[in-house]
Amino acid sequence: MTTFTQTLKSGLIAGSLALAASVPVAAEDIVPGATGPSGQTVLTFIGKEPPGTRCNNNLQVAAQVANTYQVPIQILSASMVEELPAPAVFYGDQLIAADGKDHNGMASYQMVTDILEIEGVPKHESTGLLGNEKVNKEFTDLQSIIKSGGK
Repeated sequence: MTTFTQTLKSGLIAGSLALAASVPVAAEDIVPGATGPSGQTVLTFIGKEPPGTRCNNNLQVAAQVANTYQVPIQILSASMVEELPAPAVFYGDQLIAADGKDHNGMASYQMVTDILEIEGVPKHESTGLLGNEKVNKEFTDLQSIIKSGGK
């Protein structure tokens, strides 16, 4: 029997791979500043290979944001954008966090949502599964484990 954590990890990985495989993109379309199909600003997360604590934290933030806001999100590996720092988070061209710069590459849900609120990004009519009290507790526990490096 799989646990919520295993299911969440598998879902995030499978979803990212499926999205990457199904959408043909040019290099200029994947870098920060890209727009989604309807012209909406894209939230971009760049992670190291293999991901460490900061990158994994940022993926958890991406999951939280996706459960609340109607915003296109792209998750890129550092090798896809070698000229950019990793880990890093951008909303359009706006830098939120970057390795060696702002917040040393580690974003928080509050940091990202503050920007989305200022920009007027719409929310989903109902919150995704992470809004469920039991699921959220397990998700929060997972975040704590990631931030502590598994200790």
